[in-house]
Amino acid sequence: MTMQILITICARGGSKGIPGKNIRPIAGKPLIGYSIDIALRMAAKWEGTVGLSTDSEEIKSCAAALGLTTDYLRPAVLGTDQAGKIPVIADLLRYEEERTKRHYDFVLDLDVTSPLRNEADLADALRRLEADPEAFNIFSVNPANRNPYFNMVEPNGSGYYELCKKGTFLTRQSAPPVYDLNASFYIYRRAFFDKGLGSAITDRSLVYVMPHPCFDLDHPIDFEFMQYLIEQKKADFLS
Repeated sequence: MTMQILITICARGGSKGIPGKNIRPIAGKPLIGYSIDIALRMAAKWEGTVGLSTDSEEIKSCAAALGLTTDYLRPAVLGTDQAGKIPVIADLLRYEEERTKRHYDFVLDLDVTSPLRNEADLADALRRLEADPEAFNIFSVNPANRNPYFNMVEPNGSGYYELCKKGTFLTRQSAPPVYDLNASFYIYRRAFFDKGLGSAITDRSLVYVMPHPCFDLDHPIDFEFMQYLIEQKKADFLS
């Protein structure tokens, strides 16, 4: 029996940090185009569905020009700065199941602002989640440059600072490995939404350690870095 897979792209309008970031051109293509391209390729390979959640008609029009059309418009209550990503995906899942009359086994969410991913990443991660029926989800990470056991500190309440996590490690290499969430993709088993979980980080989550650089766009200068990587073909792992 073929797995039923929904691929979601969530792109809210009105970003304050980087205005218009979801459709801002980067290396000659709107940023959202990188996620749409790979979503459509994976949907064709997996016989899946691609769904778009946005509260912006401008983003809808841009996505349509890039090959992704939808009649769905994100409810206003899910379009605020305070709205979490999980309820946004859950509402789109409900809409797409009603529209397609399909019951999806997995939901793959692609973050528009972290497009440095390829088909091998997504296929590999899905296989790992599928192989562990107890896991709720899997998400992409990179090895962290800083380690809370060795070189990250926090206030201790007495006006001084101490390591975030206790340990007796004398070198960063001897400390337990830690990872940065790079926000590129999350794959959820349907049971995740059936249980009403509110965070992507659960006690039954897996991680996919990306074998290449990946970061999300938080500041305007991040666009310059990513554009350089793409235009100078430093991101040759993209597919």
